[in-house]
Amino acid sequence: MGLTRRTILAAGAAAAATAALPRAFAQQANNGGTGKFYEKGSVRIYYEEAGSGFPLMLLPGGGLNSTIAFFSGNSPFNAIEEFKGQYRCITADLRNAPSGQSTGPVEVDRPWESYADDHLGLMDHLGIDKVMVMGFCIGVASIWSFLKRAPARIPAAVVPQHVGWRS
Repeated sequence: MGLTRRTILAAGAAAAATAALPRAFAQQANNGGTGKFYEKGSVRIYYEEAGSGFPLMLLPGGGLNSTIAFFSGNSPFNAIEEFKGQYRCITADLRNAPSGQSTGPVEVDRPWESYADDHLGLMDHLGIDKVMVMGFCIGVASIWSFLKRAPARIPAAVVPQHVGWRS
């Protein structure tokens, strides 16, 4: 990633973190990557955390095949590796992505809302009140739904890749 782009992203994230409630800074995770499941009813979401600091939810791209593996494969840059030194990075497989581990019924009449349910439910499960979000490709659409549902919980949103990316 170019120095200018990294500086802009880091400055935006830092400004959002500074503006957030002080108690949010106390939310910590361990420093190594983890693989865990959050379950609610018939939905089972696979997620990972890395780093510590203010929470940063990273929404991977890849369309309906969106999984955590995006960040180490087809992503413009590995956001987890890039930001885990400063933030508590949280990411998850999209519900029912073919190569992912998250499962649950897809609500045909409210698909974006069901993905937002997953993200908000994961925040609640982890005890996170406020989180910055960064979305790639389909993750951007999730951000809009997320912002519509819970704007007070998101002090900053970054959309570095709003449509597919090719090297």
